[in-house]
Amino acid sequence: MTKVLVVDDEPQIVRALRINLSARGYDVVTAADGAGALRAAADTHPDVVVLDLGLPDMDGNDVIAGLRGWSSVPILVLSARVDSGDKVTALDAGADDYVTKPFGMDEFLARLRAAVRRSAVAAADQSPVVETETFTVDLAAKKVRRDGAEVHLTPTEWGILEILVRNRGRLVAQKQILRDVWGPAYATETHYLRVYLAQLRRKLERQPSRPRHLITEPGMGYRFEG
Repeated sequence: MTKVLVVDDEPQIVRALRINLSARGYDVVTAADGAGALRAAADTHPDVVVLDLGLPDMDGNDVIAGLRGWSSVPILVLSARVDSGDKVTALDAGADDYVTKPFGMDEFLARLRAAVRRSAVAAADQSPVVETETFTVDLAAKKVRRDGAEVHLTPTEWGILEILVRNRGRLVAQKQILRDVWGPAYATETHYLRVYLAQLRRKLERQPSRPRHLITEPGMGYRFEG
């Protein structure tokens, strides 16, 4: 049974999530503040955490940082904060996905399942070779092949692709990619990413205008789907 830790100080939200998750076979643990969330995570070892950012005792991003100090558990943020800056901050802190309130239960449950599934795949699949229906990425050899032929990537293109592939299925914030590939001084140069992602799609996607593997999350970042 998948164990879900729900962290929220709104009783009606907690009740709705408990009912819907329990009805679908999840084991639900709850906490109403950040300190309680960290204790519950340490005591119960959940398979996924659903976290509100606006907690009464600490900011949710501090909870994410506290969890990431010792755990790789998937964290799905569920928050009323809709500003893209808040989303990027949470993703940079270590969240796996972000859903804004009010939310549709079907979408929330789909994102929850996806987070759990990606975590299970990551734990089971340690292969350095990642295959899609179009191209293959060999992380150890630093090579990409499409339809059997090697694809030449520039060092910058490879740097972006490697970050996305190593975080397969997870949203990677724009700022993180810019910082890791270009350096901290370039953290706001988002137009760089638009140019280089377009180049990568032309080289790797069957339909660059309708990418299946190199996905844009507008205003937030990018995701690699294998």
